[in-house]
Amino acid sequence: MSDKNKKQFGVWMDSHSATVVGNTTSEEFAVIGKVTNPGAANNSNENASNNHDIALTQKFFKEIASLMPNVDDIHITGTGQVQEQFVKYLGETPQYKNAVATESTSNKMSDENLESYIKQYYN
Repeated sequence: MSDKNKKQFGVWMDSHSATVVGNTTSEEFAVIGKVTNPGAANNSNENASNNHDIALTQKFFKEIASLMPNVDDIHITGTGQVQEQFVKYLGETPQYKNAVATESTSNKMSDENLESYIKQYYN
C-alpha cells in the first residue's frame, strides 16, 4: 500500500487532554477531534482512587482511538509517559494491533503547529 493511501494520524497528548490530527486528503492533515480526561476526584481510599483513575484512563484511550478508524500509521507525541501507555493500549486492542505506532516527546503546541508537525513527520 502506498503512503498516499494510508490512514495516518497524529496525536498530541498528556494525561488530561489529547488532540487528534488525521489526513483528510493525501496531502492535508486537520484536527479531527479533542478528548479530555478530567482525572479521578479525591478519594480517601487509595485503592478505590487508583482503580477509578485506571478506569478513566482506559475510557480516555478508548475515546481517542474511536476518532481513528482503520488506522495504518500513528505518531503519538506529548509530555510524560502517557504516550507509552497509549501505544501499549493500541497494541492490545485487536482493531489497532497492526497499526504502526511511533512516539516522541514534545511540549504543548497549537492545533496549527500540530497539523504542520504531523504533516512534516509523514512527508
